[in-house]
Order: sequence, then structure tokens, then C-alpha cells
Amino acid sequence: QLQASGGGLVQAGDSLRLSCAASGRTFSTYGMGWFRQAPGKEREFVAAITRGGRSTPYADSVRGRFTISRDNVKNTVYLQMTRLKPEDTAVYHCAASRRGEVVFTTEFRYDYWGQGTQVTVSS
Repeated sequence: QLQASGGGLVQAGDSLRLSCAASGRTFSTYGMGWFRQAPGKEREFVAAITRGGRSTPYADSVRGRFTISRDNVKNTVYLQMTRLKPEDTAVYHCAASRRGEVVFTTEFRYDYWGQGTQVTVSS
């Protein structure tokens, strides 16, 4: 089970940190990803991280502003978001892939999904 939190209403230029807490004892074996879905748009890839944290690809739209990280002791993956823009407004979902040694940028590669947390950035 994945539980995302940390969303909210912020102004452009602000920062937020999203968290995704996972239950179970196998979190460290999973690859993790963040996706987002804006109103009227398809869900899109944001960032991912391998089980050991070595590989962390990002979507072009967030590279340099967002940072994904994980704490395998706390069973949590984070998404630090800085210099937020109105176009970052979306529901953010975390996801887990059983193939933890590889990072995936497509949602069908992920096996488990959290419920999402709303991020709203005002201009």
C-alpha cells in the first residue's frame, strides 16, 4: 500500500516536498516513480528512482527543479519540488515497480499505485 502526502496550495516560485510511505517489508526492492495528472490531461511521468537510488530520470519539464529520493529505512520516497510553476498543478501519484533494478517512465510498468495528493500552484 502506498500513501502519498504533502500536497497543497502554494504560489509560483515556492517549494513543496511530497512523501510516499509504503507498507510492507519489501520496499527496498521496488523501483519507485512519481506521476502527475492535470485536469483534462493524461497522466504523465515526473521522476523515478531505482531500488538503490542510483538512477533517477526526470521529465524534461521538471529536470533541475524537482528531486526524487528515497529512504529505505523509513519505507518512503520523496519528491522535492522547487521553483514551482502554475503548470505543475496536478494530482501527484506515487507508484512502485517490482523490477527495482530498472527505472521506468511509462505507467504500465508499475504494479502498485498510491491515491494521489493535490498540488496547486497559483500565479
